[in-house]
Amino acid sequence: MCNNVVALGNSTKDGVVIFGKNSDRAPNEAHALEQVPAADHPDGSVVRCTYVSIPQVPHTYSVVLARPCWLWGAEMGTNEHGLTIGNTAVFTKVPYETGPGLTGMDFLRLALERAENSIQAVEVITNLLETFGQGGNCGFRTQFYYHNSFLIADHHEVWILETAGKHWVAEKVRDVRATSNTLTITTTYDMISKDTISFAESQGWHKPGKPFNFKKSYGGKGLYPSYLYTFFGRGDGRQNRLTQLLSEQKGRITVASVMAMLRDHGPGAGAGYSPARGLFGNSVCMHTGFGPIRTDQTTGSMVSHLTSTNPTHWLSGTSAPCTSVFKPLWFDTGIPSIGEFPTGQFNQSTLWWQHERLHREVLKDYTHRLPVFKDARDALETRFQEKAASVREKSVDERRAFSQACFDEADCLTEAWTQQVKKEPIKDENPWLYRKKWEELAKDASFYYGSEHGRTNLP
Repeated sequence: MCNNVVALGNSTKDGVVIFGKNSDRAPNEAHALEQVPAADHPDGSVVRCTYVSIPQVPHTYSVVLARPCWLWGAEMGTNEHGLTIGNTAVFTKVPYETGPGLTGMDFLRLALERAENSIQAVEVITNLLETFGQGGNCGFRTQFYYHNSFLIADHHEVWILETAGKHWVAEKVRDVRATSNTLTITTTYDMISKDTISFAESQGWHKPGKPFNFKKSYGGKGLYPSYLYTFFGRGDGRQNRLTQLLSEQKGRITVASVMAMLRDHGPGAGAGYSPARGLFGNSVCMHTGFGPIRTDQTTGSMVSHLTSTNPTHWLSGTSAPCTSVFKPLWFDTGIPSIGEFPTGQFNQSTLWWQHERLHREVLKDYTHRLPVFKDARDALETRFQEKAASVREKSVDERRAFSQACFDEADCLTEAWTQQVKKEPIKDENPWLYRKKWEELAKDASFYYGSEHGRTNLP
């Protein structure tokens, strides 16, 4: 489950395209930041993706990826040309390929490595899709299959590409757009694969002579469990919520307001909000629940300010944006020193798992513990954003030093906030089933830290 947002220059405060993405995965599925250099490849070479190998191209561009730790591909990322992409799972009437294939995350990385701009990325993905199809298990500890939607942005234009098996449709974004775990393209589209309409007709999903509606034809009440994933995942609700927030702020949208959107828990989330309550509640900032419906949570977030030169990318590198800090980097500065590469097992030497100490302490009493550091976190990000704007055109060394300083300061404060939160008394204990769920997650990841009790620290 994921959420993407974008606002073109005609809808932002400063006239610059702004992209945002939450990656929603399994709670212990650590989120990794990685930069891959550009490379030249000899004739006949192949690239090994998550499950399959395909022919390599002569040259691949350098990319910065924010990806699930165990996958070759990524859920979001950018390349040396400023091309930035996020994907979401979508559930359609077309049967899923459960055997090895290219995953949505593979398509995303391949497009970043092979395309210079958004329209080229559409072409790369659709050509690969029609040639190889999509398939393979995308679940971390479970079997999970889906099709994919992509939000593809550069500083000039943005495209939405939605797929169902080898069928696809693409629409150019005109102002603002949000995508979640549901098809969004209906009767207005700019490109479509040649047999998408005829295949829908052959299946009885579309009546000849009527306006073709991709969402209605390929989505809707289709095969089990596709419809259940769409319904219980609340993809339409999250997409509508983000569209509402984008529309309300059209013309005033900033990096800060997109960050706030990614932290949104819905219109009814007041001061007493807690992710421990409720069976449903799949919000934009997603939190795992105790039952079978809320199984994922936001494990990483990204906001990109896509100026024509030196676009600034804001990455959390950590779960739950409502408890995280967005830190800046520029493509030519690379990813700062952030510790070891994370896995699905607890490792305090990694950025992601260090933050999990704070995150899971907050979850013990979200309502009363988040306020311990929320205002300080917001003030820190405001200072980062103001300084980043002033150094964007400075030398690469100055920007690299500033980026590293931001990551380092956020790292130190995360540790300090963790200790402060631990001292805050638990005033509202979580339901037993919720605590039991997090106990199981902690055991699965060997989530131990500290020596004061010598046992797992649980929400």
